[in-house]
Amino acid sequence: MLRPLRWLLLLLLLPPPGSPEPPGLAPPSPGAPLQAPDLLYADGLRAYAAGAWAPAVALLREALRSRAALGRARRDCGAHCAAEPGVSLPAAPGPDSGPGAWEPLLLRAALRRAECLTQCGARRLGPGGAARLRVGSAVRDAFRRREPYNYLQRAYYQLKKLDLAAAAAHTFFVANPAHLQMREDMAKYRRMSGVRPQSFRDLETPPYWAAFDTGLEHLGRQEAGLALPWLEEALQESLAQVESCRAGCEGPEEQEREAEEEEGTGSQGGLYEAIAGHWTRVLQCRQRCVGDVATRPGRSLPVPDFLPTQLRRLHEAHAQVGNLSQAMENVLSFLLFYPEDEAAKTALDRYQAKLGEPRPGLGPREDIQRFVLRSLGEKRQLYYAVEHLGASFKDPDSWTPAAFIPEALREKLREDQEKRPWDDEPPQPKPLTHWKDVLLMEGVTLTQDARQLNGSERAVLDGLLTPAECGVLLQLAKDAAEAGARSGYRGRRSPHTPHERFEGLTVLKAAQLARAGAVGSQGAQLLLEVSERVRSLTQAYFSPDRPLHLSFTHLVCRSAIEGEQAQRMDLSHPVHADNCVLDPDTGECWREPPAYTYRDYSGLLYLNDDFQGGDLFFTEPNALTVTAQVRPRCGRLVAFSSGVENPHGVWAVTRGRRCALALWHTWAPEHREQEWMEAKELLRGPEKDEGEDVASRDPGPEPPSRRLPRLQDKAGKPPRIREEL
Repeated sequence: MLRPLRWLLLLLLLPPPGSPEPPGLAPPSPGAPLQAPDLLYADGLRAYAAGAWAPAVALLREALRSRAALGRARRDCGAHCAAEPGVSLPAAPGPDSGPGAWEPLLLRAALRRAECLTQCGARRLGPGGAARLRVGSAVRDAFRRREPYNYLQRAYYQLKKLDLAAAAAHTFFVANPAHLQMREDMAKYRRMSGVRPQSFRDLETPPYWAAFDTGLEHLGRQEAGLALPWLEEALQESLAQVESCRAGCEGPEEQEREAEEEEGTGSQGGLYEAIAGHWTRVLQCRQRCVGDVATRPGRSLPVPDFLPTQLRRLHEAHAQVGNLSQAMENVLSFLLFYPEDEAAKTALDRYQAKLGEPRPGLGPREDIQRFVLRSLGEKRQLYYAVEHLGASFKDPDSWTPAAFIPEALREKLREDQEKRPWDDEPPQPKPLTHWKDVLLMEGVTLTQDARQLNGSERAVLDGLLTPAECGVLLQLAKDAAEAGARSGYRGRRSPHTPHERFEGLTVLKAAQLARAGAVGSQGAQLLLEVSERVRSLTQAYFSPDRPLHLSFTHLVCRSAIEGEQAQRMDLSHPVHADNCVLDPDTGECWREPPAYTYRDYSGLLYLNDDFQGGDLFFTEPNALTVTAQVRPRCGRLVAFSSGVENPHGVWAVTRGRRCALALWHTWAPEHREQEWMEAKELLRGPEKDEGEDVASRDPGPEPPSRRLPRLQDKAGKPPRIREEL
């Protein structure tokens, strides 16, 4: 009886039919009492499974609101109680204090702090406070992956609220860029006439990312004055997000996680061992917060040195507009992280020389000083626990002074730091003469560079394949096409034009066909070797100081359909950019889904030239003004950066069959092509059992289901539900 009443109550919170929706997923009623997020989420999934779309929306929105309010309450109560007179931790007893003099002071302060937090939580969240609203690990992981938005987009679609459906879908997809079904759904929303472009907005990403990116865009256009307020906002919001994360480290969920980790490991010992263990885990959690804040949604690795990078951008921008005092303040703050950084010290000397007389009171920013001192104090305690109590701690920061690290740990830490991800900032381009000296493989020559192609980061290189190798790969494509009836590789009308037939072969499909005997293993193996050859050369040419990873490899053939070429006016492939959505009307390119935003460099390796038409061409961002054109030939590689600086298309293939190997590369190791490694293992692995189907790996997302999904599977993990429109 209670559950239907809850649904009815939440239905009353929805706006009446025909009334405008609030922007985004605004809370239905800020004054409504909070309920437990996990119970609301479970009820929302039940309503969704029953096809009760309006109650599902109300319950899922309330679950999101409850979770957000819980986080705010913990942060605010933590700050309030830390500043409350009488509940601050006592100073360390002096040397003349008797044995155990510190013990009652410490425990009394801890009891007073606990009382303050309990009372504050009850005032903000109702009886029981945060403990009543704790969230289980399975639901917590579902919220972290933004699963509620997956259900919300489907429910909004059923309710004909397409703008909100698109917003929910976009929010989910930003954090789950590999979700293939959502990628298709996003493309469908973009084609719907009732969906506005501004509907595709992220409802969850903290505002500091947008501010940071906007500031960098202004800096890239040499607009330092416009960049400064955005960069300052980004830094302030980043620090606020760190504080919010730190407040969560003391929540009941963290205690629950500790209990799960310790289950079956035996007792921790007495009172003080337990206190030390719990405090160490709280400190570990707090130290992870900077990395969490520096990780973009949908990425698995943080932006290295996120806070120092913001300070560097700030002091450079202030210097450009003549704010030398603020420039000094920010460069001094940067030096708190890296006191021996030569570029920062040079900039400081330059600012001091321009200012003239020393100015009293001019020093590092107070917020950064507090952050650094607090972080160093926590690191000192953690390294003590590592050395003397057997605790573990992986320092997330490269700026930690060596003096804080026990001697026995320094060598291992140095090895770990050498394996850190590459900095998020692209390397500065080398002079043109450097590129002309790049000859990674014998016989490879630079035919045209970026200047000759009238653009930036473009190149044409010849000699990557011999005629015999081109023949092997062409035969592979032909054999795969002939095996299409039983392999699923069959020519079809091109998705870009009705006048051509399109065939595509991935490295994994080639390996599977080779294992099945449908194509020669030599061709499948050469496909792997050539893709790695292109990756190595592209990295040496464009990114010698930063490793590139293969993101996707596709052997593509386009064939002109006889009898359909007369008076043809379309292209074989329309003008586009590879990592952003090109808007020719404005010349802008939106680096957001459904574009493959993680692609950094592209390559086209041609296999033949015995066809008519089919030349590659580059344009201005208006997609009309052609700036360069390249004729395919065996062994010719056209490589270029994947962004708005290189819009490109393919002229119509009007006779014959044009084949090429298309490759995309990424700096992000989490987006490397997993199928490449699977294909490599398959080609050299043992024979599979006769009954095993090598082509059965996750053929596609399952259709929508009205069955009630369980919150946990047998492994304790929440199931992934894929819904299609």
